[in-house]
Parts: sequence; C-alpha cells; structure tokens
Amino acid sequence: MDKHASIPVFVPHYACPHGCVFCDQKKISGVQRPPEDLEEYLSSAAEGLDKKFTSADIAFFGGSFTGIEEPLMRHYLAAAAAVRKKYPKITGIRLSTRPDFINGHILDVLGEYGVTTIELGAQSMDDTVLLASERGHTAKDTETAAKMIKSRGFSLVLQTMTGLPGDSREKDVYTARKIAELAPEAVRIYPCVVLKGTKLEKAMISGGYTPQSVEEAVEICADLIDFYEKNGIKVIRAGLHSSDLAKNGSVAAGAFHPAFGEMCQSELIYRKLREKIIKNGVFSGVFCIAAKESDVSKTVGQKRKNIRRLEDEFDIKIKIAYIKESER
Repeated sequence: MDKHASIPVFVPHYACPHGCVFCDQKKISGVQRPPEDLEEYLSSAAEGLDKKFTSADIAFFGGSFTGIEEPLMRHYLAAAAAVRKKYPKITGIRLSTRPDFINGHILDVLGEYGVTTIELGAQSMDDTVLLASERGHTAKDTETAAKMIKSRGFSLVLQTMTGLPGDSREKDVYTARKIAELAPEAVRIYPCVVLKGTKLEKAMISGGYTPQSVEEAVEICADLIDFYEKNGIKVIRAGLHSSDLAKNGSVAAGAFHPAFGEMCQSELIYRKLREKIIKNGVFSGVFCIAAKESDVSKTVGQKRKNIRRLEDEFDIKIKIAYIKESER
C-alpha cells in the first residue's frame, strides 16, 4: 500500500505584513525559524523515508512563503530542489502562501525550482469576514491567484477557516461553494482557535467575539467535508495540528481538540447510520453495524457518543461487528 509523507519546513511570520487577528504562527508551528542548514535537515529526513514511506514531498508551511525576499526564497527552494534530485522518493515540493503574494514572476521562480503544489490561505470568500479578520486581501485576490496557479500547471490547495469574526454557518457554506468553483485538488479546513496574546483573544475578553465551541465546529465542518467530497475535492485536513499547541498551552478558547478531524468523520458516520436505521425501519430490538477495525473508534464516537445518540433516539441496542483488515 502506498504511504505518503510530508517533510515540513516552517517559516513563521517571515514575510507576512499583516497581523491577522487570529494568528500566531510561532505558537502554531512551535518553532521560530527554519533549520540553518536546510539541505542537511531535508537530507536527514529523506534518509528516514526508506522503510516507512513510499513517497514524500517537501512542504514549506507556516507563513507567506512567496513574500520572503527573493534571494532567501531561492535559497530555500534550491535546497529543496537539490534534495529532491538526490532522493527519488521525494516526488514534490509544496508551499503555503497568501493570495496577494502570487504573480507571474513568483510563479516563474517556483516553476524554476520544481514546485509542484501551492496552498493558498483563502480563509473565507466573504469580504466582510476577511476585513474583520484583518487578512489584508479580498476574495477576488483568492480567485485571481487560484486561476493563475492552475493555468501554470501547479496543483492547487485552498485553506479555509470557520468561526472567524463576522462569520456564520451561511457564510461558511457560501465560502465552500466559491472554493469549489475554483476546482482545487484539495482543501484544508481549520476551525478558528483563539490563541493567547492575539487580537482575537482581546476581542473575546471584551465581548466583541464569541468563539465556536468544538461541537459547533464539528457540525459545520462535517457539512463542509461532505460537500467537498461530493464535489470531488479531497479534504486533506480538518483541524489544527495539536502537538505544539497542547505542549505550550497557547489555546485560550475555541474549537480546538486533538482528535478534531476524527470527530468530524465520526459525525458523518453517525449521520449515515441514522439514515440507514430510518430507511430500514429499525425502531426496536438490535441493530448490528459492521465496521473495519481501523474505523471502530470513529463509528463508536468519542466516549461512545454515536452509540448513545442512536440508542437514545431509536430505543434500540447497537452491536458492532468487527471486520479485520485482512478479511476485506
């Protein structure tokens, strides 16, 4: 079975001129700067791929990569390109940036070093939400950048957020529809998390902002995942990476949970099971569910939430039949 990995390189706040109200990339990434000898770092990471993974990409995350001054940006890209050339299992170079930091010259540079995927931090396609979040770009900027990226043959990934200042469920759905129109290969969905020391925390404390709860975010993100998948768009992540935020105690409030993505998948499974129970007219007795071993926790839900909800609503008893992976 193919198993893909990413070798991450974080460049927090190296270029971004804007102080988005929700943002502190240093806390999110847990690092202050990329490794001094980037080529050595990447080579060392690539050496460890042999037995664990069939392929990998080098991924520049955590900032506005294409806003870095060009000599430094070329330095990073050259290191990535050199390591990619030495290790056949490294099949691509990806980076994340802002929509307003994309232009023809930038795309020429990225193409020169073999960049394969560009991720744009769209966050929202509603201009009132972008303004309230102090993003410093518009929805039109995202549309323009996305079309340029695709026209040059790069793979496009769009990053969005839910629960931003001025946001609503309706605006999140609107954003998803506009994102789908841009036909990205994939999306990431990040529910807004209030980090300590940010403008958003100050707004929350003063009563000017109410964060989403984990439960609210799971519901809307499950809707969005379902929408994207039905439109042939892969959701490669839902929720922030948890390790560093959990370690440094940076979260003040909001929809943060170490297993957020699994909770969204669990919600979708609950909805499908509920539909199946209704369709089959099972309103008493025992209802048996077959689940792969790897999917059992998602099927059962956090603290058996799915089982409890279904048993309470339909007055039935749920039984799980475990299917071993080798039996598929």
